Amino acid sequence: MALAAAILNAYGETGIFSDFCSAVRPLRVLEINLAGNLTPFLSSINGHRLVQYPDFDMQDLDLPSDSFDLVVHSDTLEHVQNPTRGLSECYRVLRTGGHCIFTIPIVVDRMSRSREGLRPSYHGRSNVQESDQLVRTEFGADFWKFVILSGFRNCRIFSYEYPAAMAVIARK
Repeated sequence: MALAAAILNAYGETGIFSDFCSAVRPLRVLEINLAGNLTPFLSSINGHRLVQYPDFDMQDLDLPSDSFDLVVHSDTLEHVQNPTRGLSECYRVLRTGGHCIFTIPIVVDRMSRSREGLRPSYHGRSNVQESDQLVRTEFGADFWKFVILSGFRNCRIFSYEYPAAMAVIARK
């Protein structure tokens, strides 16, 4: 819900997310991994494209520059080996004025840290420990630095329900 509300907010829309997605407008959307219950709505947008990480490397998107208006990903960035590089690729494929809107788990009372050298931590089904579910970065109060270092000049927090349901809105 935080992701849907953040997308509506970024586009100055109010109302229902499904109405936003079904509205006739030229909008090129890149969805990196399934955004949960939003995917059926996002896929109704004519310019929608879904890619799956890690099969489609977020750190080296095989897509043309300046080709999307919106990049969406949900709880994916913490699994990427170099999150700044992953976000810089999102920046590269966005058109000027485009948005990268995403969710990440944020531990709000401490700083971000790499999990390199720590006991492995996995997200996903508890009985499955696959490499794509390995948590590489635990994001904290300074998560915004990754966004700025990747090239974005604008980074906003959209708080749907603090502290559990927050989304990040980055604008190119």
